[in-house]
Amino acid sequence: MTAPRSHRHSAKGKLIFAVVTVSSSRFATRKMGGEVDDESGDLAQSLVEAEGHTVKRRELVSDDAGQIRSVLSSGFKDPSLDVILLTGGTGVSTTDVTIETARPLFEKEIEGFGEIFRSVSYAHIGAAAALSRATAGVASKKVILCLPGSPDAVKTALKLFMDEIPHVVYLARGA
Repeated sequence: MTAPRSHRHSAKGKLIFAVVTVSSSRFATRKMGGEVDDESGDLAQSLVEAEGHTVKRRELVSDDAGQIRSVLSSGFKDPSLDVILLTGGTGVSTTDVTIETARPLFEKEIEGFGEIFRSVSYAHIGAAAALSRATAGVASKKVILCLPGSPDAVKTALKLFMDEIPHVVYLARGA
């Protein structure tokens, strides 16, 4: 058996996720007591669970470095979590700070994830794919996915990477 195949065979089959939506507008609506439509977070949870994994935590934070750092730090301390999936705040708007907040916490960045995501996205949406700064990394033995906030982007990213996540978690845990 080759090493990659052996790693995949040894990887944990069912993973525990946190799904975090980063959105100032949705956060403000919830803070004011309004009902929040979180299509991307709902879709991420649905796709994760359809693969047999568990979403242990769902959170909504504002496009605020302190809130994003806090939710990541809390996730790093939870020994049961395998993956922290953030959706939103990855564009080029002045308020988009997910990447600037998460990337310095990465012990390893998985550059290829963003490269493949943008390549596949280009086939669907053209040059606008270049505006996505989607990335992934490993920190505190957890996989962190930073996805754009659109439902189509969440679907594309998880379709691309879901089969590989158990292997990445296995490697991140020191295989």
